[in-house]
Amino acid sequence: MRFVIQRVKEASVSVNQQIIGEIGQGFLVLLGIGREDTREMANKMVKKLVGLRIFSDEQDKINLSLRDVDGSVLVVSQFTLYANCKKGNRPSFEKAGDPKLANELYEYIKDLIAQEIPRVECGEFAADMKVSLVNDGPFTIILDSDEICA
Repeated sequence: MRFVIQRVKEASVSVNQQIIGEIGQGFLVLLGIGREDTREMANKMVKKLVGLRIFSDEQDKINLSLRDVDGSVLVVSQFTLYANCKKGNRPSFEKAGDPKLANELYEYIKDLIAQEIPRVECGEFAADMKVSLVNDGPFTIILDSDEICA
């Protein structure tokens, strides 16, 4: 499981030129599900996500979490986070999760985040989405279950 977390001033996701999710300050989370991923892994990853202290406090020290700044989360599924570019120039996605499993975990993860953070918006699983954001920093963190759940 991979989360690419971007601290944003604002972000939105559109399908067919219609905005289906948008947030102000918070995290844009690009979410990739792998073949071996489980709910137990999702629990650990979400706990790490909501606990990240990557917002500035009054002394401009990176010390505050999403809750501390009343931040929101926009979750967008992205199987391409499992692209393997080792051979040739066309990526292989063999390590990406089966779409049915991936969608189930995507929904589970959104629900887990919503239990902790009042405002959670999302993209549409397996849709052709357009994502817009104003990155804050830029500040990008990558969480990988191979490291977090080991």
